[in-house]
Amino acid sequence: MNLSFFDQFMSPHLLGIPLILISLLFPALLLPSPRNRWVTNRISTLQSWFIYTTTKQLMTPLNKKGHKWALILSSLMIFLLSINLVGLLPYTFTPTTQLSMNLALAFPLWLATLLTGLRNQPSASLGHLLPEGTPTPLIPALIMIETTSLLIRPLALGVRLTANLTAGHLLIQLISTATAVLFSIMPAISILTACVLLLLTILEVAVAMIQAYVFVLLLSLYLQENI
Repeated sequence: MNLSFFDQFMSPHLLGIPLILISLLFPALLLPSPRNRWVTNRISTLQSWFIYTTTKQLMTPLNKKGHKWALILSSLMIFLLSINLVGLLPYTFTPTTQLSMNLALAFPLWLATLLTGLRNQPSASLGHLLPEGTPTPLIPALIMIETTSLLIRPLALGVRLTANLTAGHLLIQLISTATAVLFSIMPAISILTACVLLLLTILEVAVAMIQAYVFVLLLSLYLQENI
């Protein structure tokens, strides 16, 4: 029973073929495609408004040089958001619960922001490793601490997203299992547990949206430091 709780985080296979690629591409098929019409439907209008609002919020802390990243960050935001939300549906697989995938998203983008800073303003980028006015005896220790904190940023991004989604999925499965088991023994407690499950599901929808936004927002803040 304990092992079965973690089966939902295993990559699905069909005839030995991993289906994680389908899990990554399927949410994009649910998005409405643009049409060559002056008047669009409400779904397309809502989609355009959401993309515009999200892009505006992500680009607010950035200067004009960082606006070149608008397409990458907005696409990443929609990609993570759609995967997280579709993964809450029954009998689905959430690729963002895999630490390897989250690190594969976090590390290249973090490295790109770091290399951008080292290319455009190397002195300012390296200056973040040593705060101004630091006493001389503390300089080696602070450089090591700041370097370590800089290098663990992609790991923190990946672990944060993985841990929050994994914990939420486990809680939903535990409470849903308790609801099914208690239904024949104590119906009143089972109904109460079902209400808790409903509230938890609403909370997980919010967590899925917030974690996708936080992931991209932190990347935009890292970018701001290097431009």
